Amino acid sequence: MKAADVFKKLDVEIKPDPSRTVIRPFDFAYPDAYAAGHAPREQQVSERLLALDPEMRERMRCLLDVPMQKRHRNADQVFLRRFDEVKGNLGNPGELDECDRVLIGAYFSQEYAFEAAALFNPSIVRLPRDEHTPVGKIRFVLSLRGIGEGHISSVTFRTGMWDGKEELVVDPPSEQGVPPRIESDNEGWVRLKCPDAADVSETVIFPVLPSQRSGVEDMRLTRFVDDDGTRSVIGTYTAFDGTNVREELMRAVDFQTFEMRALEGKLAATKGMALFPRRIGGKYAMLGRQDNENIWLLLSDDLHVWDEGKPIMGPAYPWEFVQIGNCGSPIEIDEGWLVFTHGVGMIRGYSIGACLLDKDDPSKVLKRTRSPILFPSAEQRGGYVPNVTYSCGALLHGRRVLLPYGIGDQYAAFAAGSVDDLLGVMEEP
Repeated sequence: MKAADVFKKLDVEIKPDPSRTVIRPFDFAYPDAYAAGHAPREQQVSERLLALDPEMRERMRCLLDVPMQKRHRNADQVFLRRFDEVKGNLGNPGELDECDRVLIGAYFSQEYAFEAAALFNPSIVRLPRDEHTPVGKIRFVLSLRGIGEGHISSVTFRTGMWDGKEELVVDPPSEQGVPPRIESDNEGWVRLKCPDAADVSETVIFPVLPSQRSGVEDMRLTRFVDDDGTRSVIGTYTAFDGTNVREELMRAVDFQTFEMRALEGKLAATKGMALFPRRIGGKYAMLGRQDNENIWLLLSDDLHVWDEGKPIMGPAYPWEFVQIGNCGSPIEIDEGWLVFTHGVGMIRGYSIGACLLDKDDPSKVLKRTRSPILFPSAEQRGGYVPNVTYSCGALLHGRRVLLPYGIGDQYAAFAAGSVDDLLGVMEEP
């Protein structure tokens, strides 16, 4: 069997949908050179609004309610919270009724189509079995990177079910999108809540911190089991502020509540770190690409601080001569740690391969694929960024693997294959 024949592409794709939006803050101010001598623009906008007669303001409220209530659950509450955020700059407008507070909040809000341009680079983890899961099938949650206005990246979610073979169902997403609210900032953790989300697909994590100003990118999920048996869904992602990148950690409490914090240490200012699903030899372990060329193994006694690491695998074949990196968190199988990899070759083409690491000492590479298992094909080579096939994680069901992947940095597709076939096309390095 050839490496390219291990995985079969399934007839399921996830495309971006510009009709899915969230309400997010809209801020504006005078340029610095013109700011002196003016009242805050929040105050000026509110004064213009309140100078209108009450009948006009009521009509404006009706015009606002019709589209907003259709597209967003509890839109009025979002606008009222936004009013509370800006009211300190309104001067002294006196007591305002709910209509005026909603209108002012709406002036400082905007609809944001978080997946208008692209929806790609998926990661996936298994959900606990429930009474609605048929025998032989598993449920999963999928994270995806959406790109909206200004090339800003957010994270959104889907759920679905897989039978371990070729029957794959991805649940239709809700028409609603719910933005996160910062509930607390405690001991380095920032807690985000989407309490109005009635479905996982309604949860949208868009940039809320200065470090994320230009994007929350490429979430890599894993179901982590600590030595004491504690289980949690943890994701690593890249935070980009427009100039600098750093790796941050997300802990999903219930996919409506998330806790986020920056990783620290000299090896954390990078992209694409992926956490092992358990400790190894008492230490937390990650894969990374700290030098933008090789796959690194990182070890730490502290989940949040990463100073120790070394390269363990470098480019060896033409499809990865520029660089290699991980395509998500390692998957534990009987033979060791199965790791999907990406390689960059000619014309900045991204392809997917795989390797097997030693279970007790993952710095040892036991096997790797000489050829890619997925690569940009004639029908899947175009897109927002051409010639890119990329994944942020795979799902194991028995000895079968479901591999979701992004195409052209534009949309997502799926392939399924056998662990045994994959190991069979690997060779010793």
